[in-house]
Amino acid sequence: MGYVAENPLIVQGDRSVLAEVHSPHFAEARDALARFAELVKSPEHIHTYRITPLSIWNAVAAGMQPREMAEALVRFAKYDVPAHVLVELDEFAHRYGRLKIARHDNPNLLWLVVSDVYLAEELNRRKEILPLVTGRPEPTRFLVPAAHRGRLKQELIKVGWPAEDLAGYVEGERLVFNLRTATRHGLPFGMRAYQSDAVEAFWAQGLAKGGSGAIVMPCGAGKTIIGMGVMAKAQVSTLIITTSVTALRQWIDELLDKTDLVRDLIGEYSGHSKDIRPVTVATYQILTHRKRKEDVYPHFALFNQRDWGLIIYDEVHVLPAPVFSITAEIQARRRLGLTATLVREDGREDDVFALIGPKKADVPWKDLEQAGWIAPAVCREVRVSMPPEDRLDYALAQNRTRFRIASENALKMPLIERILARHSDEPTLVIGQYISQLQTIARRLKAPIITGSTPQGMRDDLYSRFKAGRIPVLVVSKVANFAVDLPDARVAVQVSGTFGSRQEEAQRLGRILRPKADGGQAFFYTLVTRDTTELEFAQHRQLFLTEQGYAYEILDAAELDD
Repeated sequence: MGYVAENPLIVQGDRSVLAEVHSPHFAEARDALARFAELVKSPEHIHTYRITPLSIWNAVAAGMQPREMAEALVRFAKYDVPAHVLVELDEFAHRYGRLKIARHDNPNLLWLVVSDVYLAEELNRRKEILPLVTGRPEPTRFLVPAAHRGRLKQELIKVGWPAEDLAGYVEGERLVFNLRTATRHGLPFGMRAYQSDAVEAFWAQGLAKGGSGAIVMPCGAGKTIIGMGVMAKAQVSTLIITTSVTALRQWIDELLDKTDLVRDLIGEYSGHSKDIRPVTVATYQILTHRKRKEDVYPHFALFNQRDWGLIIYDEVHVLPAPVFSITAEIQARRRLGLTATLVREDGREDDVFALIGPKKADVPWKDLEQAGWIAPAVCREVRVSMPPEDRLDYALAQNRTRFRIASENALKMPLIERILARHSDEPTLVIGQYISQLQTIARRLKAPIITGSTPQGMRDDLYSRFKAGRIPVLVVSKVANFAVDLPDARVAVQVSGTFGSRQEEAQRLGRILRPKADGGQAFFYTLVTRDTTELEFAQHRQLFLTEQGYAYEILDAAELDD
């Protein structure tokens, strides 16, 4: 092919890909690349992606063919794609499916079926694998204790050989119910096409290849409705685990509003209540609660207190590490992960793939924006200088303290007021990491504040009043990052965040992406202190949204009112 000047991609021999933002074909190339590569960094002019085995396996599991990946690279490459990269891409893609976990006549055993004897011999010499199998009665078949199903998948993916789990699931306790055609308030209700498609992709006609995996959708796209759609397909008792009591009660409200389940069939399992019903909604916090570090997790018993046919992990990208261990033990139950991003800050994406399941559906945020299902958003990073009186403290501080000094920059307060004046008639969230900073902002704005110490009843009341338009500005800590339904929020001002958390950035933008009644835009502002570590972390935080097609407009504080 030679050299094509207008093409945006430079594919390198280490499977990294450089993408020129100003190319006329950048947006199209980005959308294709995002399906099978991970964005690593995204400065103004050149974005860097990395193609990994896991990113390829997730793409294959979601239905993308290796030839489509190769064609995307070749089509948009500025220079010839290194031949060995195309070979490696094809080889990694074809690793998925060469190992299969299958049912055995003995319910206490499973088969690990290998595509050829050479690969079987390689696995037979792996010290990580041998403790998890009990024999090799045939050259390409290993016997596996059913209790090792999850751990085996974890170890296989770590040695570069993902297993396709076709061993099926227990049916679970039967629960018959229907989705409504109109909500309790009389509004028409039906699943959107992309939601129905996601349910079908997960369910896979009820065959063994369906029934476990992750659905990736933006905040505001109706992941809860997809979860209910899967429940309606399965018709079994369901355990739903989510991030907070607020999110738990929103799930219950949605179930009552959009299904014919009655309240007596739905239980809350939290710090406030331990009610176990055919549909039970719990929080990650209660499941991982224990009095002392050396104690067992007493609430893990919930996983066995009913014959669950389906377990839904809401916001699966924040699944606590201890829950992975119990999930490894319950692989015979159907598992659905719901998330806006599979990125995990602890690097355990491979455990989500192995224990929850591979990605089954992924709809780009911009596609839903263009269809009107989520609000269009303008993202602005506003850079502000550090006050002279803080510069010496910053220079002498350790890294963690430096980040906090930069995050709590007092010069952000006038910026917040200018942004609120600019959007004076629009419901606004001011979001931050540090409680003392947020308390100062709330006092200055005379606005209510929600933090982790706010009683649940007060939280519910403030959220309700904000949704009703009686509170124009609400100051919130990171407790509002996840699964809080504030459909009318139109502006978010992020004053500080959790270092370089990409998932947090995605969740915070998601607070304002619900479609607006007037079809208007949402605005997401991030306030950053220039020439500090906060700026470096901010660039990392923005990776996921940049990958989804959101461009950050970089402004100096002086330019804000232009």
